[in-house]
Parts: sequence; structure tokens; C-alpha cells
Amino acid sequence: MNINHKYLGSLVMNALLLVWSSNTIITAQETKVPKDKATSQYTADLKSRPEIDFDKIVFIKRYTYDSNHYYTEFINSNWKPGGNICILNLKDGTVNELAPELKDGIFERFDISFDAKKIVFAWKAGPNIGYRIYEINVDGTSLHQLTFPPLDEEELVKKYRITSQYHHGTDDMQPCYLPDGGIVFISTRCQYSVLCDGGDNFTTTVLYRMDADGKNMQKISNSSLSEASPSMLLDGRIMYTRWEYVDKGAVSVKGLWAIKPDGTASSEVYGNDISLPPTFIYGRAIPNAPNKYIMLGTPHCPQNGMGTVIRLDMTKSIRTRDPMTYMTPDVDIQAEAGFAFKTPEGKWQHDGSGTGRLFKDPYPLSENLFLVSHKPAGASWSDPKAYGLYLLNDKGDVDLVFSDPEISCWLPYPLKPRPKPPVLASTHNAELAEAKQAVCVVSDVYCGLEDVQRGTIKYIRVLEQIPRPWAARRRWGGDEYDQQHACISKDTHLALKVQHGIVPVEEDGSACFVVPSEANIFLQVLDENYMAVQTERTFVDYMPGETRSCIGCHEIPANVSRADDTSMVRKALKRKPSVPGPQPGETSGRRPLDYAHDVQPVWDKHCVKCHSGENSKSKLNLSGTLTALFNVSYENLVPERRKGKDNFDRNVLGPVIGENHPKTGNVHYLPAKSLGSHTSVLVAMLSNGKVKLKDSAQDERAKKLAGIHKEIKLSKEELLKVTNWIDTNCQYYGSYWGRKNLQFKDHPQFRPTPTFEMATSMTSLVPEEQR
Repeated sequence: MNINHKYLGSLVMNALLLVWSSNTIITAQETKVPKDKATSQYTADLKSRPEIDFDKIVFIKRYTYDSNHYYTEFINSNWKPGGNICILNLKDGTVNELAPELKDGIFERFDISFDAKKIVFAWKAGPNIGYRIYEINVDGTSLHQLTFPPLDEEELVKKYRITSQYHHGTDDMQPCYLPDGGIVFISTRCQYSVLCDGGDNFTTTVLYRMDADGKNMQKISNSSLSEASPSMLLDGRIMYTRWEYVDKGAVSVKGLWAIKPDGTASSEVYGNDISLPPTFIYGRAIPNAPNKYIMLGTPHCPQNGMGTVIRLDMTKSIRTRDPMTYMTPDVDIQAEAGFAFKTPEGKWQHDGSGTGRLFKDPYPLSENLFLVSHKPAGASWSDPKAYGLYLLNDKGDVDLVFSDPEISCWLPYPLKPRPKPPVLASTHNAELAEAKQAVCVVSDVYCGLEDVQRGTIKYIRVLEQIPRPWAARRRWGGDEYDQQHACISKDTHLALKVQHGIVPVEEDGSACFVVPSEANIFLQVLDENYMAVQTERTFVDYMPGETRSCIGCHEIPANVSRADDTSMVRKALKRKPSVPGPQPGETSGRRPLDYAHDVQPVWDKHCVKCHSGENSKSKLNLSGTLTALFNVSYENLVPERRKGKDNFDRNVLGPVIGENHPKTGNVHYLPAKSLGSHTSVLVAMLSNGKVKLKDSAQDERAKKLAGIHKEIKLSKEELLKVTNWIDTNCQYYGSYWGRKNLQFKDHPQFRPTPTFEMATSMTSLVPEEQR
């Protein structure tokens, strides 16, 4: 245990004090620590530090959560009621429990108002009741509830409850005061399921905001995966943790993002291509230290937001680990699961039980001193009583502030007024907002496209990642695959993708076009053959009426420009925004991406004569014969990754991203033409010389195969069906809906032909009893 020895004496005395108080501290509303136990000397040591310009600390008493993921404490942590929201007086050691009437529930997280007069917090009344948000004055008066169950809460529980452990109604958590008087929080009211959960018991939380009185609740983000820990930045934006994967490893990217309180202008702060730690959470701005933040690095599982404290310096390169400095250098996260602790000999030792020292809830007093919740080495990460309140310095030394031997203590926040950030103006186009649209402006697509010749980019393809709604939950078995509750693909991506169409790129590289709002939009830049040159492996969620601009295929948020700052001479800005439209062979740009209806007909027409049946001239069977969850050609083309060293890959599609394989890593930046049809032997073979592969051996292979298949002549439209499929990472199903396992082949909803309406619907288009 790494402790500053000059404080060892006071730590010992404080430990004696805690033993004395074990019989008095739990039930009393106010507990006074006797001064004959050297408390006065200890608090004097605290007050001697210039950063400690406050007399009180607000914190939570709560038994340690013991659920199995960093984000599932409200889903499968065991019911262990008790604790309170408390105020520690540093002058005399008294602890005041603010809401004794709530002692039989569980307190989650809280925030303090800017004038330090109120506290907003989340509280759970019972094991099968969701968290709700409350507010109380710092003197314990005026306790009142701000959020309530929706009117259909009982119906939600009845429809979607899977296990007795989780009610699967709604939860409102992690509130944070906004400068305009409102409150931002996370909630499950979006009714989305976590994508990598075959059992579909996990649920997604996204950002909501409401007025001070709980009215005018509004969803301001739309992630397919969980968001967490909103906090205010000094510039008036909200910083929060966003988990996402768009053709990336499913575990690694839980980075820090920022967003305006109206939901516009979301942008990455840090972590979108950092593999480990897989989770960055509890991010906060450091006072008097511009561009510096504190955060916690944690595993994905099996823990509830415990880990190592990391300081960020965002003046350093965002696409490296250089911004990160570990405040607790003996603790690290080096895998998806578990913790790593440095031994006295300097070697790293993996520990899934988390028996080394761990940290949570870092609150920066300066860039070198932090309040934290901390567990000394010895107990496991889930020990219900092991966490106390400590000071942590930038060398990793800790000093005990307060601990209760009967229950853990969390979220030490100074009780003092703090500067209120500015209220950011909310601007939007009313006409666009009415149509539930937004506008995207790209000033120059070639910015960031290294080794791509100017003039070769002709179009932008607009795509969307669709969250999986609770309504798509299966009440039958057999449709799961590789953690997908309603399978979409085989060993590629886990979320459904749909297409909105293409828009033109001007000669100067500019583009201006309409996109749907409140949708997770990502883009591809295309050449004259509609083949993807680069894919955006993240998404932007536009708010209604919003206009956003970027400088091409930028790599860092600093390259994003405001719409009114883009060069007004750019050609795309001299006309109305383009509306995404169809590609050759399409009747509408808005369509599902469905292998059986898009690609299989090409094989049926040109390939199955030789590539099917027992007498096939090749080992590659491209027939459309149905398999348990897909069809023969799809299973033969798409790599099999789940069998480890025995994995199967014919290496004809080019690199295909498996979001579950590997889960960690698989997030590094990929230059132009690293994915998709420009890397595909199959496309090069079928393209009649239009595609030349960078890999000379693969290019020769393609030429040889083209010679063997010289009689195969695909039309432009047919080739586009194949390249479109490969460029969007080889999705099989075009919808979450319908029964997919072959055992249901006689069911009316067996693999229905998807429509765009079906693909994007958050509710079933057929009555529930017909599903």
C-alpha cells in the first residue's frame, strides 16, 4: 500500500477513532467524533493545504455494488439497502445524514448546486423499483421527488422483465445541475438494449435533461450503448462517458465526450481509439488547469466503476496515450476483465478479484490533489464496507479523511459554491426541426485522406446505426448469435445498419446535405464506382434543426469547424443542402441492407451454376440454401472467428471487422482504403480491372481468379450490390424483426423481407401476439 509516511501517525489515530465509533455512527442522524482521539490535529493537517478551502464534504454511504459490469449496478447488483447522503464537517468531525427517512433504500450518485444550497441525487426504494431523482436542501429540508415512473411502468415490467433480479421498467440516475437551472441525468427511458447481450437483460442509458422542477423531460443523446457520469465543463458543455462501437472492438471504446445542454455539438474529448483501460468514466474538469481533466480508468467487468485515477492533458496528441498520466501508477487495467497491480518487485500481477488498492469518484481540488473513494489493499473489489474517503496526490499517496467500518463511503465532493458555467445559446432551424432533420456541412473531404488523389471522391454515403429496442425482445429461443439477442450478422458488427442514400461531393471537396435528426449517423466517402474509400467508425447524433460542419475526414475534434466559420466560397454552400438519394439500381436511397435480397441474387444469377452442390467445381459454395441462422454462401464467405486457432477465412472479402473478435483493441485508426471493396480479392476479381489491390500477392491472386472467371460479367448495379455489402462490413439481416432460426421456417414472421420502415421502427409492425 503506497502511503505518505508523514501522515502515518494521524492515520493510525483515525483508525482507532473508527473502532471507537463503530457502535454509534450508523443509526445516528448526527455523530460527533470525540476530540480526545487526535481528530483536531488530523483535520488541522487537512486545512493546512491551500486547496482545501472548504469546511464540509458531501458524500454517500452505501454498501458496495456487486454487479458484473461497470454499468449494470442498477440491473443485477444484489439488494443491500442502507446508508444515506451525508455531510462531513471537517472542523469537528461530525457527520450529518440528510435524509434519514430514506435510509431503507439505496442512494446512487448526486450533484451539488452551483450555490452549494441544494443537492440532487438518485435513490432506489426497493429491489424491483427503479431509481428516481430527488432534491434536498443541504440542511436536510425540502426533500422532494423530481422524476416519477412513466404511466406505463407496470406494463413495461410485465412485457420486458426477464429475471426476478431486474424489474426492467425504467431508471433515472446520475443527475447533474445545468447552468440554465435544469438537470441532466442518464435514464433507461430510451428503451434500448445493450447490443452485446444475448440474454437481453442489460439495458442502455442515455442522456436526458429536465427543468428544475422535473418537467419538460427531453432525450438529448441516442447512443445504442450506455452513457454515464455527466459533469459540467467550465465552458458550459456536459462531459460524459459514451460507450460505442461502429466497426470497432465492442469493449474498448468507452471514452469521454462533450455535448451542449441542448444535445447539439457532441464531440469527442478523449479515448475513441484507446484500447486500455477499456472504460474512462467519472471525468471532471480540473480547476485552474485549462485542457486538463481527471477520470477513472476501469475494466469492463466484473466491477462497478472501480479502478485507477488518470489525469488528462489535452494539449497533447489526442490519438496517443500521451495525454494520460496515472495518479495511481501501481494500479492499471490491462485486459477487458479484472485489474492489474504492481508488486513490490515492480512486476504486474493480474487480479480478477481486485484485492489490490482501488479507487473511485476522483474529484479534483487541483491538478495534483484529489478527493477520492478508496479501498486499501486486502479486501476484494466488491467488499460492502471497504471503501472510505481519502485525499490522493499526484504521486499516488493517500491520506484518510473519513471511513465507516460498517459501510462504504463514496463521492466525496466539497460543499462550497463554485463558478456557474455560461449558458450556451441554443440555435436551430425551425423548418428543419419540424421535419426532424439536420444539416451536415463538409468543407473538404480530402482533409485527412492521405494518399487519396483530389477529384477522385464523388459521393458521400449516409448510414445509420440503429439501437436495438426493447420491443424486439424474443420470447422464444434460437435467434441469438455471438451475444446478439436478435442476430444481425455472423462475426462482424452487432448493431443493425441502414442506408439513407448518397449525396454529391463538389470538385473542391465540399458537401452540404440533410441528415435525419436523433439518429446515429456515420458516413462513407465514395469514388466514382460508389466504392468506399474511407468509413467513419463512430457516429454523430444530430438534434432537430442542428447544423454541423467538419473539415473532411478529420481525425481529431480540433479539426471540426463551426458551420458559420466554413469558407463561404465552398461550392456546396452556394446551393440548398442535398437530400440523400439512390445509387444506381436503387429506387430509393433509404433502404435496409439485407444480404439475402441484395447480394444472393447476384450469386444466383452468375455463380451457383459452378459454385454449389456436391459436384461443385470449387470448394466455395455460394448457394442460397438456408442454414440455422443465415445461408450457405454467407457462411462460406464471412470469416468464422469464434473457434480460435481453427478459425475459417477464405480471405476473399478483405479485412472484415468483428466487433466481438477481439473485443479489446480493434479500435486503432485505419487509413483510407484499409477496409472494404478496395481491399477485396472478390471485388478486384469481379470489377473488370477497376480495382487494383495494394497487396501485390492478393492483386495477383485476383487477376488469376479474374482470368478463370472471365465469362462472368456483372452489371454496374450488380457489382454495386456486392461492394455496398462489403463496404458496410457484411451485414446479413436488414432488420431486428422477424423470426430468424430455421426451426421457425413455417412461422408467418420467418425472415420477412425487410423494409426501411421495418428496419428503423422501435416497435413491431405486427401485433405482439403475431411475432
